[in-house]
Amino acid sequence: MALLHRAEISPSKLELLAGWLPGQPWYAGPAGGEPVRVAAYRFDDPAGEVGIETMLVRVGDSPVYQVPLTYRGAPLAGAERWLVGTTRHSVLGPRWVYDACGDPVYAAALVTAIRTGVGQAEEYFETDAGREPRQPSMTVAVTGRVPATVVGAVRQVRDGDPTVIGTDPVDLAVARRLSGVDLSGGGLSGVGLSGGGSSGGGSDAGTLTGAWPGQPTPLPLARVLPR
Repeated sequence: MALLHRAEISPSKLELLAGWLPGQPWYAGPAGGEPVRVAAYRFDDPAGEVGIETMLVRVGDSPVYQVPLTYRGAPLAGAERWLVGTTRHSVLGPRWVYDACGDPVYAAALVTAIRTGVGQAEEYFETDAGREPRQPSMTVAVTGRVPATVVGAVRQVRDGDPTVIGTDPVDLAVARRLSGVDLSGGGLSGVGLSGGGSSGGGSDAGTLTGAWPGQPTPLPLARVLPR
């Protein structure tokens, strides 16, 4: 369950992304373009400390970009490389916004979402009258399976398209440009971060897919790559 607040955020998430996206190796849009939100989905942090939201944005006529973000109430030690920026939330106060691919809480949440088949978290607004459900802006589903595992520290991240996150038990592949990215077997050959390299194949692989208005056919969003 993801609990949200109706709040003012300054600068906004899209304003932060406008300055951050052009510096990413997988970005192919205009340098001065303004990102437009296409859709989004969230994961749940069991500890309730970190907000985990994946935004789908488009800049001009560019492809749809997938940008996982984590929102924290204090800086994440050693994660300066992944800092998108800081913002002020009118309810929660200062927030540090990170590219979630460098955040271990995101890695654990992604594996859990695929392993359990839950996909995205249900979203609720906190109001004076209680919790009010928020309708999802996209459909997220899971195919394949992942063996039970506990994700530890993020050891290494190869920032490309897909971005590959190396953790102790598994590697994770996260698509950045959602148009023609192959997250199945051959498309990930050689991108594993384990000692011998992970091919991405095998019956244990699990994949997160998504569809949204204007994209009715599900596209691969992320994949767990068991070793």
